[in-house]
Amino acid sequence: MTDGPEEQFARLARSPAFLLIRQGMLHLAAWILLFSLFAATDSWARLTGWSLATLLNVLTGVAAGFLTVNLTHEWFHYLGARLAAASYSITEKPSLFVFNWHFEHNSLGQFYTMSIAGSAGGALGWLTLQQATAIETAGGVALLAGACASFAFGSLVEWPVLARTIRSRDPLAELSRLTPGVLGWTSAGSALTGAIYAYTLA
Repeated sequence: MTDGPEEQFARLARSPAFLLIRQGMLHLAAWILLFSLFAATDSWARLTGWSLATLLNVLTGVAAGFLTVNLTHEWFHYLGARLAAASYSITEKPSLFVFNWHFEHNSLGQFYTMSIAGSAGGALGWLTLQQATAIETAGGVALLAGACASFAFGSLVEWPVLARTIRSRDPLAELSRLTPGVLGWTSAGSALTGAIYAYTLA
């Protein structure tokens, strides 16, 4: 007995290709939305010089820069997983994370390939924004500072895990040490890094 249209659609909606395309479209939509808000507030600030316009330009700039580097980081993680021929499953619900890593089925080398690819992607996203952004307004500075903070956050989270994994050879155990307290200090460190970078640009 063949499946009806509803069963066929349900099966399609659970397929890895569909889930991957959906995640990509959602990420792209979020990125376009944030950059549209940034562009609108940047024009508003330039035309009027209002303090409110400048404040919104800075806030949307930080958010757009952070999201850009975060998304390139995550999608390069995915490319690294593909390059390593690793075992993973595409995230079923909307998320910043593209996929779930199957620790029990992957080697340490595959984990390192996937992880390092993410850092390379974050660096590429940050450098691309640096090349494409004219530092003429507070919003432009904020955009690059947000990108820097995002790269710093990913590095402060992942690089210590990679270093500890060299000794323990247990990535899951090392990732489990990322408690809310550790992530809080990491967030503070990345924000401070972004602020220092913004100061050097101003």
